[in-house]
Amino acid sequence: MPESMIKVALVTGAGSGIGKASALALLKAGYAVVFAGRRIEKLETAIQEGGGTTTNTLAVATDVGNPDSVKNLFAQTREKFGRLDVLFNNAGTGAPPVLLENISFEQWTTVLNANLTGPFLCTQEAMLIMKDQSPRGGRIINNGSISAHTPRPNSAPYTATKHAITGLTKSTSLDGRKYDIACSQIDIGNALTELSERMVQGVPQASGDIAVEPMMDVQHVADAIVHMAGLPLSANVQFMTIMATKMPYIGRG
Repeated sequence: MPESMIKVALVTGAGSGIGKASALALLKAGYAVVFAGRRIEKLETAIQEGGGTTTNTLAVATDVGNPDSVKNLFAQTREKFGRLDVLFNNAGTGAPPVLLENISFEQWTTVLNANLTGPFLCTQEAMLIMKDQSPRGGRIINNGSISAHTPRPNSAPYTATKHAITGLTKSTSLDGRKYDIACSQIDIGNALTELSERMVQGVPQASGDIAVEPMMDVQHVADAIVHMAGLPLSANVQFMTIMATKMPYIGRG
């Protein structure tokens, strides 16, 4: 790719938390960034915070579990920037921490749509752009989780989808090779965001105890995304685990 050609990144769930931090870090690193999320006002606020302009950013209200909404997101991306170099499949949600046998079908499908169907739909649309652009190829980064390896109590929908993300990552890596599309997974443990603040007050452990867990600055995750995104397509971080050093993961349970 000519050095004068700006690279384009798309981040889902970019209005808050890990997605926002990562989108802003990519913007700071010189990427044109598409901010996707459910609430357009939060996306626009994030862009303002990062000093983005109409030239190097785009905000698109998106429901990643809706095929038409996803198609619109990628159509707007292609129309504005003409290409896509990096997709960070970050958007996701969890179900209430209730007993597995008490999870409703609606709660199950809500998590499935956001955490698995959404990344699948976004991956399809990204590949369609990446394989036909010039220069060809790109990089897809999936947000896994520590739960892609080891579950927390009462987290069946979230854990099942994050295990499935690992399968999607491997399949995308394999099927994307012929198009020069690399696919990575980042598994994150205890990054401090609006959604994870409850851990500072204590969360259930496998033993049944409630324990306060160590946290890390979300900026470390954003910096990792920038590193993964910036590699040449001849190199790939296949799986990365980034976590608060002292959180209960190794030896959990």
